[in-house]
Amino acid sequence: MYIENINPIIFELGPLAIRWYGLMFAVSVLIGFYYMRKNGAERGFDEDFIFSLFIFLLLAIIVGARAVYVAANWAYFVERPELIIRIDRGGLAFHGGLIGGILISWLYCRFKNKNWRALADLAVPGVAAGIMLVRIANIFNQEILGREATLFAFDRHPTQIYGSLIGLLLILLHNYLARRKGLNPGFLFWSFVLGYTLLRGLFEETFRDNPLAAWGYINEAWGAGFFTTVQIFTPFIIILSLYMLWKIWNS
Repeated sequence: MYIENINPIIFELGPLAIRWYGLMFAVSVLIGFYYMRKNGAERGFDEDFIFSLFIFLLLAIIVGARAVYVAANWAYFVERPELIIRIDRGGLAFHGGLIGGILISWLYCRFKNKNWRALADLAVPGVAAGIMLVRIANIFNQEILGREATLFAFDRHPTQIYGSLIGLLLILLHNYLARRKGLNPGFLFWSFVLGYTLLRGLFEETFRDNPLAAWGYINEAWGAGFFTTVQIFTPFIIILSLYMLWKIWNS
């Protein structure tokens, strides 16, 4: 979705600019924190643990997501190094944030002798809400654009909307699974990873105007392209997720 002259800034206070991207990111963080704090006690996580972890978790997610995004777009940032830290303008890679979040939370749980799988389940609603909200903010930043298509009424695929709907579907899936009794810790988290990887690889990445890393096939009528870097790694993440779900189900 491309909208000319759309303003990524909500309002300005002197030199401080409040952007849609920053607002949506902050709201998703608050949703994640609220859910973890509300439901943590019944899974063995007290408020002190949640507060302390969340500070480390937030930093790890931002650093990991930004590092992967910058690395993937190094040709752009090497000429504009001053923009590397400008996360308020967008540019956070989900998989980098996921890796950073998993690593720091696993280390923290190991240090505190807590169940990491149970903690990972608590993180799902906040992450899914972040996907849904940040993709809307991507419209204001005019990023995550879709490929042009000649078969449809629109000029290009609204991939930000596709991505936001993926986040919404994952919230609904989580709520459905969370009501089931007897699920072992970690099942909700790996179900989320499986669902997101599958939906993004099939729908968002197929129609997103990303460079193609293999094959290089583009259908101009449908606005579809294969294969992006994310699509190449998609089968491996799906296999890992299925293995973890099988292992958790049989534990």
